[in-house]
Amino acid sequence: MRRRADLSQRQLAARSGVPQPTLARIESGRAVDPRFRTVERLVEAAGGQVVLGIPAGDVSEPASVPHDDMRDEAGRRYPAHLDVWPVYEPRDWPGAWWAEWYRLPPERYPLPLPPAAYELNRRYRDNRRRGAEVQRTVQVRRIVGGDVPATCWRYVAELPDRTLVGELRAHERSPQLEYGQRFPGMPEREVALDGVLVEARHRRLGLGRRLVTALVTDMRAAGIDDAVAVAEGFGVDLLLACGFEIEARRPFALRLSPPRRPAG
Repeated sequence: MRRRADLSQRQLAARSGVPQPTLARIESGRAVDPRFRTVERLVEAAGGQVVLGIPAGDVSEPASVPHDDMRDEAGRRYPAHLDVWPVYEPRDWPGAWWAEWYRLPPERYPLPLPPAAYELNRRYRDNRRRGAEVQRTVQVRRIVGGDVPATCWRYVAELPDRTLVGELRAHERSPQLEYGQRFPGMPEREVALDGVLVEARHRRLGLGRRLVTALVTDMRAAGIDDAVAVAEGFGVDLLLACGFEIEARRPFALRLSPPRRPAG
């Protein structure tokens, strides 16, 4: 409950009026029979309510502490209300991600790596936990039937409440008809990727890759092995990570802009 409320032991002690050493003994199990009033004050200060019997509504389970088995160099538990992760390399340590020394071999690190790291910023923790929940619950499915033509490939990434957080659209075509002639090794059918969109706050969670992977899986099941796309910036990195390759022999993407007016 303290983790859910995002409170340290000192903060919860100050809110409840219970001494911090008492709270520490209760959490560690050394206080085997704390007074009911003490427990009630702690629970209420953490935003909860002590009830007796079966509650009238659904009561969510207390948030688990995934790093409860981790210890620092002194053998102590890490704060339960924080998100703690092990540090295997400098990239895992927020205090070193910006430094150039993370490119060095381990024997040349100017500082020893800590066993674990955590983030004190509440907004960062909330966003990180929200992202983990989206990654766990999002579903990717293909939209078929209705007003979607049979040659169109449309996929959506949705949350359990059907909130749309990502979408992919593509269409099937014949390369021979597209280019007016047949080249050696040209496939009879291919899929042209029209676009991959992911809601801004849900980017960097791997949703774009899941959408592309779903498309490729269904393509292969339908006997189509080739796909083409035009991308730029981060879109290029996404498609390369999904197995696409940069191909020079295909036509370039061109743009026609209106003529510029002379400066007044």
